[in-house]
Amino acid sequence: MQAGPTKVELVGETLALAWPDGEESYLEAPFLRERSPSAEQQGETDLFGSISGGSSGGDYSSVRIRRFEIVGNYALRIQFSDGHSTGIYSWDYIRRIAGESDA
Repeated sequence: MQAGPTKVELVGETLALAWPDGEESYLEAPFLRERSPSAEQQGETDLFGSISGGSSGGDYSSVRIRRFEIVGNYALRIQFSDGHSTGIYSWDYIRRIAGESDA
Protein backbone atom coordinates (compact mmCIF):
# COMPACT_ATOMS: atom_id res chain seq x y z
CA MET A 1 0.00 0.00 0.00
CA GLN A 2 1.26 3.45 -1.00
CA ALA A 3 2.20 5.83 1.80
CA GLY A 4 0.02 8.91 1.84
CA PRO A 5 1.19 12.28 0.63
CA THR A 6 2.93 14.69 2.96
CA LYS A 7 0.81 17.55 1.62
CA VAL A 8 -2.42 17.91 -0.39
CA GLU A 9 -3.63 21.28 -1.65
CA LEU A 10 -6.02 22.70 -4.18
CA VAL A 11 -4.04 25.19 -6.27
CA GLY A 12 -6.48 26.98 -8.54
CA GLU A 13 -8.18 24.18 -10.47
CA THR A 14 -5.41 21.67 -9.78
CA LEU A 15 -5.07 19.12 -6.99
CA ALA A 16 -1.41 19.14 -5.91
CA LEU A 17 0.11 16.32 -3.87
CA ALA A 18 3.63 16.05 -2.43
CA TRP A 19 4.78 12.47 -1.76
CA PRO A 20 7.28 11.23 0.85
CA ASP A 21 9.69 10.14 -1.92
CA GLY A 22 9.95 13.73 -3.19
CA GLU A 23 7.64 13.24 -6.19
CA GLU A 24 4.83 15.71 -6.82
CA SER A 25 1.55 15.10 -8.63
CA TYR A 26 -0.61 17.78 -10.25
CA LEU A 27 -4.05 16.59 -11.34
CA GLU A 28 -6.69 18.69 -13.05
CA ALA A 29 -10.33 18.42 -11.96
CA PRO A 30 -11.70 17.13 -15.33
CA PHE A 31 -9.00 14.43 -15.40
CA LEU A 32 -9.89 13.29 -11.87
CA ARG A 33 -13.63 13.42 -12.50
CA GLU A 34 -13.36 11.27 -15.62
CA ARG A 35 -11.32 8.70 -13.70
CA SER A 36 -13.48 8.59 -10.58
CA PRO A 37 -13.18 5.08 -9.11
CA SER A 38 -16.84 5.11 -8.06
CA ALA A 39 -19.33 2.47 -9.20
CA GLU A 40 -21.42 5.34 -10.55
CA GLN A 41 -18.59 6.22 -12.95
CA GLN A 42 -16.86 2.89 -13.60
CA GLY A 43 -19.80 0.50 -13.24
CA GLU A 44 -19.99 -2.52 -10.99
CA THR A 45 -18.61 -5.99 -11.62
CA ASP A 46 -20.95 -8.89 -10.87
CA LEU A 47 -20.06 -12.39 -9.71
CA PHE A 48 -19.31 -13.47 -13.29
CA GLY A 49 -17.04 -10.52 -14.11
CA SER A 50 -19.58 -8.61 -16.19
CA ILE A 51 -19.65 -4.84 -15.71
CA SER A 52 -22.99 -3.08 -15.52
CA GLY A 53 -23.73 0.60 -15.19
CA GLY A 54 -21.16 3.35 -15.26
CA SER A 55 -21.18 6.67 -17.02
CA SER A 56 -17.75 6.93 -18.60
CA GLY A 57 -17.39 9.05 -21.72
CA GLY A 58 -19.02 12.21 -20.37
CA ASP A 59 -17.78 15.74 -20.99
CA TYR A 60 -16.11 16.87 -17.77
CA SER A 61 -14.15 19.78 -19.23
CA SER A 62 -15.96 22.37 -17.13
CA VAL A 63 -16.01 20.37 -13.86
CA ARG A 64 -14.15 21.89 -10.92
CA ILE A 65 -13.18 20.61 -7.49
CA ARG A 66 -15.37 22.13 -4.77
CA ARG A 67 -13.54 20.49 -1.87
CA PHE A 68 -11.74 17.33 -0.81
CA GLU A 69 -11.33 15.39 2.40
CA ILE A 70 -8.81 12.80 3.50
CA VAL A 71 -10.42 9.42 4.23
CA GLY A 72 -8.56 7.59 7.00
CA ASN A 73 -4.90 7.16 6.12
CA TYR A 74 -5.51 5.72 2.69
CA ALA A 75 -7.51 7.96 0.35
CA LEU A 76 -9.23 11.18 -0.72
CA ARG A 77 -12.89 11.88 -1.38
CA ILE A 78 -13.40 14.71 -3.84
CA GLN A 79 -16.57 16.75 -4.27
CA PHE A 80 -16.89 18.07 -7.82
CA SER A 81 -18.93 20.98 -9.12
CA ASP A 82 -21.29 18.59 -10.97
CA GLY A 83 -22.34 17.09 -7.62
CA HIS A 84 -20.31 13.88 -7.92
CA SER A 85 -18.66 12.90 -4.64
CA THR A 86 -18.88 9.12 -4.32
CA GLY A 87 -15.40 8.18 -5.58
CA ILE A 88 -12.76 7.24 -3.02
CA TYR A 89 -9.34 7.84 -4.56
CA SER A 90 -6.79 5.62 -2.79
CA TRP A 91 -3.19 6.81 -2.65
CA ASP A 92 -2.20 3.87 -4.88
CA TYR A 93 -4.85 4.82 -7.44
CA ILE A 94 -3.83 8.49 -7.43
CA ARG A 95 -0.16 7.61 -8.00
CA ARG A 96 -1.15 5.29 -10.87
CA ILE A 97 -3.35 7.80 -12.67
CA ALA A 98 -0.86 10.62 -12.01
CA GLY A 99 1.46 8.70 -14.33
CA GLU A 100 -1.24 8.82 -17.01
CA SER A 101 -1.60 12.59 -16.69
CA ASP A 102 2.16 13.01 -17.23
CA ALA A 103 2.06 11.03 -20.47
